[in-house]
Amino acid sequence: GAFLIPYILFLIIAGMPLFYMELALGQYNREGAATVWKICPVFKGVGYAVILIALYVGFYYNVIIAWSLYYLFSSFTFELPWTNCDNSWNSPNCTDPKLFNASALGDGTKYSKYKLTPAAEFYERGVLHLHESRGIHDLGLPRWQLSLCLLVVVIILFFSLWKGVKTSGKVVWITATLPYVVLFVLLIHGITLPGAYNGINAYLHIDFRRLKEATVWIDAATQIFYSLGAGFGVLIAFASYNKFDNNCYRDALLTSTINCVTSFISGFAIFSILGYMAHEHKVKIEDVATEGAGLVFILYPEAISTLSGSTFWAVVFFIMLLTLGIDSSMGGMEAVITGLADDFQILKQHRKLFTFGVSFGTFLLALLCITNGGIYVLTLLDTFAAGTSILFAVLMEAIGVSWFYGVDRFSEDIQQMMGFKPGLYWRLCWKFVSPAFLLFVVIVSIINFKPLTYDDYTFPLWANRIGWGIALSSMTLVPAYIIYKFMNVRGTFKERLAYCITPENEHQLVAQGNVRQFKV
Repeated sequence: GAFLIPYILFLIIAGMPLFYMELALGQYNREGAATVWKICPVFKGVGYAVILIALYVGFYYNVIIAWSLYYLFSSFTFELPWTNCDNSWNSPNCTDPKLFNASALGDGTKYSKYKLTPAAEFYERGVLHLHESRGIHDLGLPRWQLSLCLLVVVIILFFSLWKGVKTSGKVVWITATLPYVVLFVLLIHGITLPGAYNGINAYLHIDFRRLKEATVWIDAATQIFYSLGAGFGVLIAFASYNKFDNNCYRDALLTSTINCVTSFISGFAIFSILGYMAHEHKVKIEDVATEGAGLVFILYPEAISTLSGSTFWAVVFFIMLLTLGIDSSMGGMEAVITGLADDFQILKQHRKLFTFGVSFGTFLLALLCITNGGIYVLTLLDTFAAGTSILFAVLMEAIGVSWFYGVDRFSEDIQQMMGFKPGLYWRLCWKFVSPAFLLFVVIVSIINFKPLTYDDYTFPLWANRIGWGIALSSMTLVPAYIIYKFMNVRGTFKERLAYCITPENEHQLVAQGNVRQFKV
């Protein structure tokens, strides 16, 4: 509940304005994330940064989809494999949930952190084989079962993207609509379960004390950009295929609203199940509540296994995860492919081969995440690849468009497309509110950084340094390109600066001394 307050606030002051900005930017300039910066050449490094971030995310995001596919295959049985302790991967200490009681936890351990249930052991020992790794320094070889699942995912993505929006546009009709049907079915069934009311009540309860925690605000900010796709170059890439006079203002309002309403409604589906789990095990809601992989691959499957017709519900749930994952991954890979293909004509001329190269490259690097200790690599990437770096990239994008290209000129571009200028609210957000908010969140996220952990495992110092190296590898592209561009332009200091910040189609005006950017 406390999370919803900063989530809605950030949606209004940053999510929607920047979503609108990226759609308009891509639609007007008809370019990908890098070449769209012909409007202000010195900021082209921002484009390369978001492309690199999208590529990093693809390395580990496809692994999560592969897990979903593995679970889907495993669900086609009369008895789901995570319902009992009689399997080869189970430990001697595995505890049957039917015999479980709250006193078994002891030491204040939450049920969500109890790793001896069949569902937890299926995930960590049956799928990940985490017990065979001592840490990130001991990865082992890729698991062949997950390698096959990952290969299937990458093949699906390749054939969904190889012809550009001609194929991806058709695939999206399935991957974007099917999850809504499944979510509705799961929601209706979830609210009929015993204890569901308590779960929903916990979901809507607001603990104002949590608002004092910086992590709640940072998580809400990051989630907004993950949820809407702003900052990854996805929106710019897809908008570049729109008709020039398409009403992207309407699209921005509708899409961002529907997206966040869907997130809110899905919360009911999740917390009704958490309430049911708490009721079944006679523990508090907060003891079963968790986030990330633990929720999706341990608690939810365990809850499903207790329902009548559990095989059906498991298949339906993992089909939903699979389609959601493929839909999101397609967007990220399209941002990479369109962004680089628009910048390098040789890649555009051989798009199919380039798409294959990107797909195969992500497959090879993702193999690190499906080793015995792969979850440690995935956690590292998930934390550093698109955390502070994506917020920094969006901050620089907002500054580049609003302060260097100019809000007034950007508003004129929008008027050319749709016949009307953006209202005062949008212009204020673009120029002042959104950049200030992003700067604040970037600073707070750096100040509040804590050494990386996964459950009881603490990552070594060198792993944290690698993580920051990954984060900085994308962020440093921005200042590096600024220096590169400035050094490669001829003329006096003032002329170089003028060429760097003037749109490419107005460079002839620089020679005449007519530089709009130098005028207040």
